[in-house]
Amino acid sequence: MKLSIVIPTKNEEATLPALFETINAQAFRDFEVIVADAHSTDRTREIAAAFGAKVVDGGMPGPGRNRGAEVANGDILLFVDADVKFPNESFLKDVIAEFEEREVHVATCRLKPMTKRWDDKFGHAVFNNYAKLFERVRAHAAGSCIIARRAVHEAIKGFDERVVFAEDQEYVQRALKQGHCFRLLESHPMLVSVRRLDKDGRLAIAGKYLYSEAHMLLKGPMFEHMFEYRFAHFDRPKD
Repeated sequence: MKLSIVIPTKNEEATLPALFETINAQAFRDFEVIVADAHSTDRTREIAAAFGAKVVDGGMPGPGRNRGAEVANGDILLFVDADVKFPNESFLKDVIAEFEEREVHVATCRLKPMTKRWDDKFGHAVFNNYAKLFERVRAHAAGSCIIARRAVHEAIKGFDERVVFAEDQEYVQRALKQGHCFRLLESHPMLVSVRRLDKDGRLAIAGKYLYSEAHMLLKGPMFEHMFEYRFAHFDRPKD
């Protein structure tokens, strides 16, 4: 099998159907879907199983991704969040082709927010360009889209489960430091939700990420809780 798509979840019955719809529409079909679920109390597991996904016990995002990768059969792993969408039916085909043609070991793609707000679009553009500018010296990626060769994931021992914040950044930066090629792919962007920005506030989120970036530069990964991070604390969207 070429690709394993790994999705960490907790109470995502409202978002998974839209993601699965875009997965179902893909022209590229040599993949499996693994949902690593952190003991959801809603219909997350039922929806995942109905779609045909393999469901395993997860936890916080980093441990959940590791649990999914442990049962993966694909040569390439694609880690995505439950609230993203693939932008078109060619996404997987083109991204995997670019990943292999450029002989990349770990990668991400540009993030495109599903919003009309100019400040959200501007903020994501800044992150995308920052990630592109420093891709060869200091890797940056969000858990919304991380692509890795399974052999590389295993070689770097997966996500560090001691990291309590920005475990996605720590993962790609550790891979780069260990000599693995990291790149930002240009084929297609990933469509990402802004629900965390809506829930926690844009300035608060920006402050947390700026702090975590400074902490990782000056002190290394965050192994202690400097501020609260809650997994899946979102209200169900209104019909």
